Amino acid sequence: MSEYIEIEGKKYLYKSKYRDDDNLRKSFNRLANNIFDIDFEIWYQKGYWGDGYIPYSLIYDNEVVANVSVSIMEFNFKGEKKLYIQIGTVMTDSRYRNNGLGRYLMGRVIDEWKDRCDLIYLFANDSAIKFYPKFNFVKTYEYEHSRSCLNISNKSDVRTIDMKCKSDKELFNRIIENTKIFSKFAVLNNKNLIMFYCNSFMKDNIYYIKDYDAIVIAEMSKEIIYILEVFGTKEIDLESIVNKIVTKSTKKVVLGFTPLNTILYDEKMLKEDDTTLFIMKGKENPLELYNMMFPVLSHT
Repeated sequence: MSEYIEIEGKKYLYKSKYRDDDNLRKSFNRLANNIFDIDFEIWYQKGYWGDGYIPYSLIYDNEVVANVSVSIMEFNFKGEKKLYIQIGTVMTDSRYRNNGLGRYLMGRVIDEWKDRCDLIYLFANDSAIKFYPKFNFVKTYEYEHSRSCLNISNKSDVRTIDMKCKSDKELFNRIIENTKIFSKFAVLNNKNLIMFYCNSFMKDNIYYIKDYDAIVIAEMSKEIIYILEVFGTKEIDLESIVNKIVTKSTKKVVLGFTPLNTILYDEKMLKEDDTTLFIMKGKENPLELYNMMFPVLSHT
């Protein structure tokens, strides 16, 4: 979809779903790299930029100068499938700021999706927290779950996964495509986004537990293990999987998602630097009903 629109006396091309347009995609990547230091090109070249991630952009002189992206997210909540829309990659070239481009794009995206989903949400940095309430978004709190070190199991069957190794990659794909649910608030069919993380930021943090045919994505430090996600093909409790990766020096396990059984965990309000969750009013907000969090590896 594309059309020319005028904002503040200047004409822009409004365009979405241009993933396979090499020139525009590379322009989008340049802007994302300049503002957020992220690059979607490897993700695209590996075939993981699917239909669920859609940039809505304003283009001037063949360059993407402003963008608001939509990620179509399917969640499992209370045993029901929910279609949520996550807004992200909100950015404007510094030369074009304060001209209403972001406001225009937000309005277009919301109008297109508000009646087609169960929820719209986003994560904002501190510089934008006054912007989103103008679009009926409200600040919402998340809750993080953790617990003191669990029992230590034999670690002999735990190894790292190398995403550059064909057999390891096939193993990884098989497990995430056939995983059981380990979270009370789980993202379904999230392979493409998981692959974005696991081919970049998290590529050195992937572990395979042979006994349970499970994948754990975790950041390890001497005393704390931060588990961002767990995938497994067998019906087994989360705690048994976690026990396999803790060490004698581990004092605390922190989860980047909400476990099915929260009773076993300590709970606290999540506070992150330069990150605030906003949820649009007018639809059922699951985080008002339960102390949960959006899985960290579902952020876009």
